This record gives sequence, structure tokens and C-alpha cells, in this order.
Amino acid sequence: MIKVDINGERLLDRMRVFAEIGATPAGGVNRQALSDGDRAARRLLCDLALARGFGVFQDRMANLFVRREGRNPSRPPVLIGSHLDSQPTGGQFDGALGTLSAFEVLESIDDLAIETDGPIEVVAWTNEEGSRFAPGVMGSMAFTGTADPAAWQSLTGADGASFADELAATLAALPEATMRPFGTPVAAYLELHIEQGPSLEKENIPIGVVTGVQGTRWLLVTLSGQAGHAGTTSLAYRRDPMVAAAAALHQLQEAIMPADAQARLTVGRMMTYPGSINAIPDSVVFSIDIRHPDPDRLDGIEAEVRRVCEEQAASQQCSCAVVRTFDMPSATFSPVVVETIETAARSLSLASKRMVSGAFHDALFLARVAPSAMIFVPCREGLSHNEAEYVAPEHILSGARVMLETTIALARRPA
Repeated sequence: MIKVDINGERLLDRMRVFAEIGATPAGGVNRQALSDGDRAARRLLCDLALARGFGVFQDRMANLFVRREGRNPSRPPVLIGSHLDSQPTGGQFDGALGTLSAFEVLESIDDLAIETDGPIEVVAWTNEEGSRFAPGVMGSMAFTGTADPAAWQSLTGADGASFADELAATLAALPEATMRPFGTPVAAYLELHIEQGPSLEKENIPIGVVTGVQGTRWLLVTLSGQAGHAGTTSLAYRRDPMVAAAAALHQLQEAIMPADAQARLTVGRMMTYPGSINAIPDSVVFSIDIRHPDPDRLDGIEAEVRRVCEEQAASQQCSCAVVRTFDMPSATFSPVVVETIETAARSLSLASKRMVSGAFHDALFLARVAPSAMIFVPCREGLSHNEAEYVAPEHILSGARVMLETTIALARRPA
């Protein structure tokens, strides 16, 4: 009987090679979406695929697909992968680990001449991070019909670049890739990713079996009062929106997360206008990121944010406006794919635990069109979106081995 395993040395070497594309002096990666670095990484993956005789495809959003045929080419493929783009000061593993592990799975299956009834495809999704062009997860949203790419054509990146021009340049850089339409059928989707949190490392568990992704909403809160002189306006005459903002945020931070371990509330941006050191602000504008796996509870958190902000604004004779700027519904992954991952981990004598992802991933959208799930592996101290991001080699290999076993099982399932 053929021993089914990945080529661990090859995978670790590939991780090192790809980490050199866009490498930063601090040991991280700057390979933002549709940049020269992103194109170089896509070029290398394409060349490796063509050298193996795999098929290479891309769609209008530059999602890149590498295909190994099965006995029945008409069957929808099992799709495995992640993304290659990074944050401006990102780590070597976020995204790249899942994409390169998926390619190693494809190569290992080919090395062992394993026959599967259906085809298997590796995907590198475009612009998962959203750091250069917002929003993120563009590629998977376009693929699944969640968003219309035409709406993004006029976007300008954080560096002033034209989205339309950079997308066109990225597509043109791989003339060997056959164009295909969005929304081709998928039998199942599997994504390997670093946890981006500390729980697996702290519990000494090598494999996280992800059962879903929590919902995310972004709110933009504007509290408006009256600008005034910092030295001459006494308390009785102040309509200070900063006082209202501070009170509201303190109340929310004391109430939301302490009462619900699954709830998340984060203020990432705050601006005051006119922004003078010696003037009471006319207005204060801040973002609130709220997350929860239960849609009803997410509704409740949003309602509480609105109530508290309005009450605190009124207490300072200020007005309040809360606008929802982003709404990412939660997703529950396929029990069949989840159980297949768990079976693979047990067969390799690897401990695992079920968990919900706090961050959103491309799998969130694939779950709307195909049975999907994710595999998490530990990262040191939970650090991610950071140049110090690190995954130990043994965890890289464990994750890839579970992915290999799971992929083979899914590709052999009856249609």
C-alpha cells in the first residue's frame, strides 16, 4: 500500500522562496494585492504548475486556479487554497501557507499517482487582505456572485494606484492562463490558515477544525456638538461631543464583551473636527467593529451601540448619527467537511478542537455556494498581520498533512 504523505522538505523550501517575494527588512512580507510583488508570486505559482503539467486558469478578478484532472473531468472540482497577497507589514504565513500547502497537496497526489474521480484545483484568491484596495476578499466575493466587480473599477488604492489598471496588468502578466467565467461549480472548498489568535498554541493543540466564521459589522458614529474656545467656554456652556464619545465607549466596553465571551467590539479609528488642540471639537467621528457568530446577538449589539451613543450624545446636548458601513453575515461550515477534517486529524494522531473563526476569510463566501470548512494551525503568540508572525515547521507540516488526507477523502466522495 502506498504511504500517503506530503513532501515536507519541498513545502518548507517553497515557503522560504515565496517569503523572499516582497520581503521586508524586519523579516515580514509586503506583497499587497495587484502589486508587482503579488504578480511575481502569481508568476512563480503559474510556472510551477505548468512545469508539472497542471492546467492554469484565471477569471476577470485575477483569481488564479491550478487544476489536476480526475477520472471524470465533468465533475465539479474539490477546491483548495487561500491567497498570496499580504498586509503592508505582513507576515510570511498569512494566506501563503494555505495556498502553498494546497499546491503541495496537489503535487503530492500527483507524485503518488493517486486517482480521484473528480478533479482537484488549487486557488489563489485576489485581494483577500484589502490593505491596498478596499474592500478585502474581492476575489471570492466576485467568484461567488456576492458582489459586482464593476463597482470596484473606479477605486484608487492607498498608494494612489488605479484598481482597474493594476487588475488589467495582473491579468496580462499571465497570458498562459486560460480565462474562465465566475461561478464555476465547486464540489467542496477547503482552506488552511494560521489561527491568527493564541488559543491553539496555549492549549498545545496542533489542529483547529473551523466550524464557521462570526458575523462582522462596521458602524460609523458621528457625534456633533458645538466648537468653542478651550479656555473661555465654561462647563455650563459646553456641547462637547468628545465627552459624549468617551462616556459612550466606556459604557460599551464595560457592557458588551464582559457579558458575552463570543462578542467583539473594537474602536479602530477616531477623528475630531476641526482637530485643534485649543478648541472644543465641533464633531467626533469614530468607527466601531462589532462581531458575533449569532446574527440575532449581532443585531442586539448594534442596537445597544446605537442606544448608548444616542443617550450619551443627548446628555451633552449633542446629536448622534450611526451609519452601518459594512455587513458581513456569519457562516456555518459544512458538517460533512468538518467531520472529514476531524477524521483526517485522528488518522494522523493529531489532536484537534472545533472553533469559530474570529476573522473573515475567503471560505466565508465559498460556504454560500459549496460545502466548505477550514483548518487552523497555531501561530506564535497569536501574532498575525505582523512581520513577527511565525508558524513552527511541525505545525506547517501537520496542517498540510491534514489537508492532504481531507482533500483525497473529499475528491473520492460520490458525486
